[in-house]
Amino acid sequence: MARTHVLALGMLALAAAPAFAADLPVKARPMAPVETVWNWSGFYIGVNGGYGWARSSHTDTAGVTSGTFNQRGGLVGGTLGYNWQMGATVLGLEGDLDWARINGSAVCGPTSTCFTNMRAFSTVRGRLGYAAGPWMPYITGGLAIADLSVGQTFPGVAGSEAWRAGWTVGAGLEYMFAQGWSAKAEYLFADFGSSAISYNGAPLNVNVSERNVNIIRGGINYHFNWGGPVVARY
Repeated sequence: MARTHVLALGMLALAAAPAFAADLPVKARPMAPVETVWNWSGFYIGVNGGYGWARSSHTDTAGVTSGTFNQRGGLVGGTLGYNWQMGATVLGLEGDLDWARINGSAVCGPTSTCFTNMRAFSTVRGRLGYAAGPWMPYITGGLAIADLSVGQTFPGVAGSEAWRAGWTVGAGLEYMFAQGWSAKAEYLFADFGSSAISYNGAPLNVNVSERNVNIIRGGINYHFNWGGPVVARY
């Protein structure tokens, strides 16, 4: 009889084991790490600001020159652009317009001072970048435009102010710090030629050069919902 009871209890335990195991907590299997993919494509708009320096000279038609003098000052403005991303390659077109005060002057006569003032700076550039996660280093180049005001402090000399075109090249680094938002730092070199603008120096015309323009600036861009993590790979 005792043997029969033991056998019956054993059979009941075997029958109950699957149900008991089903009630035990199951240890969650660890998930593979999520890889965030960043998309730089689309329109963006932003603000920028920084510092610039340049070299200028005034030379009249008789060959008398002020010599080369320095210009320095700040600039601030807005940016508008569009990116196309193909894998890790990012192609872009960017334009900006900055208010500027990159000014300089030099003595150019016994009682006169020559001055060159850059009042505005604008570019339209292509960009070629490499998307490395939220980071994007890039190179850039294209058209540069500046509003130049030039002249002398000598009485009766008619100065001049006009927009002049030149070229620019540079490089930068942009970082997507939040969805839709990026910050950038860049350097641009621009040149407007050896006779960017002229004015009436009474009685001789004066040609003004605007060379070796260097711009260092930072900026914040908003990417209209194209920036930020868009795909999660497992």
